[in-house]
Amino acid sequence: MKKVFWALLIGAFMTISCDERFRDDDSEKESKLEEIIEDYIEHTVVPTYKGMADNAILLSEACNEMYEAFKTSSLNETMVDKAGDAWKRTRDYWEKSEAFLYGPAADYDIDPHIDTWPLDRNQMDQLLDDIRNGKNREFETLGAALLGFHAVEYMLFELSDDGNTSLPHNTNYSDEELQYLCGVAEDLRNYCVFLEESWAGDDDITSAKRAIMEESELSRGTDYGWEMMNAGKPGSRYITFQEAAEALVQGCIDIADEVGNVKIGTPNKAQTDSDRNYIESPYSLNSIVDFIGNIISIENCYCGSESDDDNMSEYIRELNPELDAEVLACIKKSKEAIGAIPEPFAKSASSAAANNAVEVVGVELVELLEQVYAELIKQD
Repeated sequence: MKKVFWALLIGAFMTISCDERFRDDDSEKESKLEEIIEDYIEHTVVPTYKGMADNAILLSEACNEMYEAFKTSSLNETMVDKAGDAWKRTRDYWEKSEAFLYGPAADYDIDPHIDTWPLDRNQMDQLLDDIRNGKNREFETLGAALLGFHAVEYMLFELSDDGNTSLPHNTNYSDEELQYLCGVAEDLRNYCVFLEESWAGDDDITSAKRAIMEESELSRGTDYGWEMMNAGKPGSRYITFQEAAEALVQGCIDIADEVGNVKIGTPNKAQTDSDRNYIESPYSLNSIVDFIGNIISIENCYCGSESDDDNMSEYIRELNPELDAEVLACIKKSKEAIGAIPEPFAKSASSAAANNAVEVVGVELVELLEQVYAELIKQD
């Protein structure tokens, strides 16, 4: 009887000790992931959306300046070029945000609203023809194909006759066309500010941006960044920091797959005219810059945007140093493979360089990031 008693007592003690050990391990893991998520939100996500919103405001202002100059017959190519530069800067931040398209960008359908592509050129030309002929097209009735980045792009850039060079759009706008451009640029501005507010919170944007939110009536009172940084607390959709970290990595997988197998892959393996014309940013010849920006978004999420950030790379390196080294090498290889594709992408989409980029990004990088995800959930 004494033997049974002592066996039970020892067993109970061992169970308690193991439970405590597991709780300690889990607490240490959660603490590490909390630090990673905090730096990810504060140094990557919010600054990226802030930069995008700041430049979208400048883009809207530049379009308004074009319209005001038109009214006094002083519109010139330099003004169009200035607006085009603001478009490219805004676009650059957007592409570097695409590894975190989950959250507000998905919840409120912001991604399709501001970045539907390819632009329906026939529909756009018909719209502009209607505008020139005085037909009233209510802004609210325009579909996503006539809004966002690519509608503004079409109004600010045009291709040379041979299609090899992107030029500032000619200045032969009509009054109605410039009203349309200003309206679309303002709508883009509003949604860019909305994304910053939705991640940073209303208290952490400028008063000018709060005024834009009030006027546009877009604000939803969301603070997605707070939710990720406060996993497990009331008001957060995340129960653990493990869940938040999984969202971070899944966002990287999703955009790697899209770049390799859709943005490059669809026109590369084109079977139809629709596939061949599936080109992002064709009028500004910004496609390759767009694609590299997407890989940089993965790099920033995985490695951190600042040198002293707690980051996923360091976390995975402790678990599987070989895997982390492979991911870092493949991110570098992906940027180089995409950079080797010449513009115009519409003419090089079926090239050997594009074939290679599909393999490197759409296969190798995706598979490695999926291994990162598997390593992460293995610890759950």
